[in-house]
Amino acid sequence: MAFEPPRRLVRALGETAPEGDDWLTRLPGTAQQAVALRELTVERVQVPGGRSSLVVLVRRPDGTPAVLKLAPSWARPASERAALAHWGGRGAVQLLEPPPSDDGVLLLERLHPEVSVRTLPEAKALLEAAGTLRRLWVEPPAETVHRFETVAERTGRQAKAMRASAKTDAEAAPLVDAALAVREELLAAPPEHRLLHGTFRQSKILAADRLPWLAVGPDPVVGECAFDLARLVRDRVEDLIAAPSGAAITRRRVKRLAESLDVDQERLRGWTLFRAVESGVRARRVGRPQDSELLLEFATWL
Repeated sequence: MAFEPPRRLVRALGETAPEGDDWLTRLPGTAQQAVALRELTVERVQVPGGRSSLVVLVRRPDGTPAVLKLAPSWARPASERAALAHWGGRGAVQLLEPPPSDDGVLLLERLHPEVSVRTLPEAKALLEAAGTLRRLWVEPPAETVHRFETVAERTGRQAKAMRASAKTDAEAAPLVDAALAVREELLAAPPEHRLLHGTFRQSKILAADRLPWLAVGPDPVVGECAFDLARLVRDRVEDLIAAPSGAAITRRRVKRLAESLDVDQERLRGWTLFRAVESGVRARRVGRPQDSELLLEFATWL
């Protein structure tokens, strides 16, 4: 079978892959090798799929349905594998192979990729998403098992890029300054140290058989829970921007999510501001002005 990467993956890698990276060129051969090594039967490539990985629906030699996921090293598949192993299927998709492999290939339990929490009405979606996220917030494993990036480290890299962008983007500069200032305040006294999903949103929660919903696609990080929850606040941002009372809805969402998950409301607001501005500035930098405009307008409400 030809492993044709979906357009979404090709487009996203064009924005994020390091210069000169040839992972996409090597991908068909890597996929063939991974399938042969595990004696898998391929059903199809999942479309539209992810933005940093190829997802293939397969069956194991005994006929069990599974998912083969291939990701480049710079997308941190080793961290994803370590987090999934630590969660052990509690709130997240189950890893079907032991963690030691470093080839960027993960064999996962099959969920229902066509049904995410995002298909539910908004209030129900937020409730189910919050319940799933709560199960993931656990003590991280010892660093001898795997050293995860911290919130301070990840946002530090992002802050550097934001400062550089602000120098040539006068329109975004005030929001960048506000986001960087709130980051410094939040990092001064983090309230807890948990393993976080890192990129949690409604589309990352799929219908499952073991449990109603399970999380997929973590980019794990260690830090405070409000950082993880912040990405969920802006879910369906296009609907929020289109709503006449979008700002009020956003503030109520911050309050409701903070209360439901016992997170400090002001810390959640702060991390939501930082993450929205960071995403908005990055979208503008890679040539997605419409996405940038939505995100930066959303940030002004916080």
